[in-house]
Amino acid sequence: MEIGDTIVFFVEIVGTVAFALSGSVMAVQRRMDIFGVLVLGVCTAVGGGVIRDLLLGITPPNTFRNPVYALVAALASALIFFVGKSEPEIILTNRIQNLSLFNFLDAMGLGIFTVIGINTAISAGFAGNRFLQIFVGVTTGVGGGILRDMLAGVTPIVLRKQIYASASFLGAVLYACSYPFVNHWVAMLFGAAIVVIVRMLAAKYLWNLPVAIPEGWPEEK
Repeated sequence: MEIGDTIVFFVEIVGTVAFALSGSVMAVQRRMDIFGVLVLGVCTAVGGGVIRDLLLGITPPNTFRNPVYALVAALASALIFFVGKSEPEIILTNRIQNLSLFNFLDAMGLGIFTVIGINTAISAGFAGNRFLQIFVGVTTGVGGGILRDMLAGVTPIVLRKQIYASASFLGAVLYACSYPFVNHWVAMLFGAAIVVIVRMLAAKYLWNLPVAIPEGWPEEK
């Protein structure tokens, strides 16, 4: 394995763990059993990558050709299950989600998968199609979270609040538009960094995109 492939593999594992934690925490909060926790954690971690590969015509998706990602996601999800079983208040009171480390890992996962999605599109032969690269990058970044929320029976968070998909979009645009002019790894680094920075600032200052009808508006009788 070349040094570049090793770096990509390592950051993918970090992103996989981060997203698996996000999915499994929601599953525990929704009172799912251990199978449900594992399914939601794994789907959150690898769902975006599966959608990415299908869009790019990569079959079977890498998740099924290299099951290490699903295995790592399952292990991380099992850890959250047992944390919830032994210390349920940590999960139910959102204490774990309010940790700076948890938010940072989630932001890292978003940034990592965004640029990995674009890198995969470039490697698949779509180096000249910026629109496809950006679309695939954002889909890879937020696809697992959308699957998580749908399986949990809630409106996807990325569609109703928080600067999340928007952060992924900004990083995707920066990477896709800059890599022809700068070192490839530098472009990836800056793309992922802008996602993490915007996402962390949004979480800290509670930034949200505008909505047509704000929450709390009286419903029509």
